Amino acid sequence: MRASRLVNLLLLLQNRGRMTARQLAEELEVSARTVYRDVEALAAAGIPLYGEAGHAGGYRLVDGYRTRLTGLTADEAQAAFLAALPGTAAELGLGEALATAQLKLRAALPAELREHAGRIQERFLLDAPGWYGDADETPHLAAVAAAVWGRRAVVLRYRRWRAPEEIERRVEPYGLVLKAGRWYLVAGGPSGTRTYRVDQIIELGEQREEFAVPGGFGLAAYWQGYLADFRARLHTGEALVRLTPEGARRLGVAPAEGGWTRARVPIESVDHAHGEFLRLGAEVEVLEPAELRDRIAGTVRALAARYDG
Repeated sequence: MRASRLVNLLLLLQNRGRMTARQLAEELEVSARTVYRDVEALAAAGIPLYGEAGHAGGYRLVDGYRTRLTGLTADEAQAAFLAALPGTAAELGLGEALATAQLKLRAALPAELREHAGRIQERFLLDAPGWYGDADETPHLAAVAAAVWGRRAVVLRYRRWRAPEEIERRVEPYGLVLKAGRWYLVAGGPSGTRTYRVDQIIELGEQREEFAVPGGFGLAAYWQGYLADFRARLHTGEALVRLTPEGARRLGVAPAEGGWTRARVPIESVDHAHGEFLRLGAEVEVLEPAELRDRIAGTVRALAARYDG
């Protein structure tokens, strides 16, 4: 356990530069006292690192020092190759860089681990987009990624669903998220941090001014909060329904024994629920709200009349 932590501490300093004992302790999920002991152990082992005192102090490696990529387990080597998405890298203009990086990683691995990594690429393929619908066209993705990487503000002309349908806004790109095959830009702007679909960007103008990401901002934490808020806003209503055993199974409701199951289920809106419940056909009867029941009954009568004809 400690050996793994020492390697992680070394790699953190190598990848991030100067870090305080408190920052290292948070990353490694240990106490600052443990970090002090680990730093002493690394120094005693000949690792050229040193500490700087003061407000801007911390630990860092001697300039130019790099550790070799050794010590990977079979699972770690497999995960490194499994995590690589060739299609995604190509969209970001990094397809060639990914291929080169994988070659270098493979060359640095012992023969046994090279074999494990090769089997991963032969037997597993990650394809992020969903089945239905063509992939979104994102002609501005590479430019957005460059702005994110360079921490440079951009002016985007953007298409949205509410009026005004086209807006122009200066934003500071914090990060990119790929969700179910669709790219989203997380950026700061006049109204705070917002999320933009990259395929809805009509035009992108780069500005040369650099910006700093607000302290405490984390892309993963923001995205989790965004998803939680989206789900909370998504289901704002409720419907009372009767379900057959098959209908209960398809809606993920615990079925009652020996017959129909009454359940209250969240709905986004009457319009949305109308289409969703029609998919279940005779496996569901909507009891409430009355507006939704009447809508479905009207649709069923229209269908019956059409097929009777």
